[in-house]
Amino acid sequence: MQSKNITKPTRADLLAAKNKTVRDVIAPNLRVLFCGINPGLYSGATGHHFARPGNRFWPTLHQAGFTPRLLAPSEERELLIYGYGITNLVRRATATADELVPEELVEGRGRLEAKIKRYQPQVVAVLGISAYRTAFAQKMVTLGKQPERLASAIVWVLPNPSGLNAHYQLANLVEHFRVLRQVVETNH
Repeated sequence: MQSKNITKPTRADLLAAKNKTVRDVIAPNLRVLFCGINPGLYSGATGHHFARPGNRFWPTLHQAGFTPRLLAPSEERELLIYGYGITNLVRRATATADELVPEELVEGRGRLEAKIKRYQPQVVAVLGISAYRTAFAQKMVTLGKQPERLASAIVWVLPNPSGLNAHYQLANLVEHFRVLRQVVETNH
């Protein structure tokens, strides 16, 4: 189901996707704005967030109760119907987040703050504890709600759902995402 409406990129497509950007899925007053680190080459090639078949973002969202069914990356704009959106700290696509320099993440925090001021989501959920540490200049970070806000939004840190993140299996990801969904539903 993940590949619905997406033609599988060729190796040449993936190489050509380096430094491409993927359009935000965003609208005013969202319940949660999910913030990835940066698009991968697969997302850069297809133009859709979390498009690589091994990425667990879409199954995690569904299993945690954010969406009533498993959405394909090409259906990402449907998230807006449910009050959710997607952006990234860094706009440019890379093969791995390790290709980013710390300054890009710090600059991304500034862009994220500007988006939050403009669109005013209730919560911004940063997907990746290491990227959050760097972008927000925090040495000690735990998953979950953070003590500081970003503009008016509650800041929440979730594990990165990339298939490259071996620290978290799907069930662990679902549990972390589910806690956020329950908090958002309680406060909505």
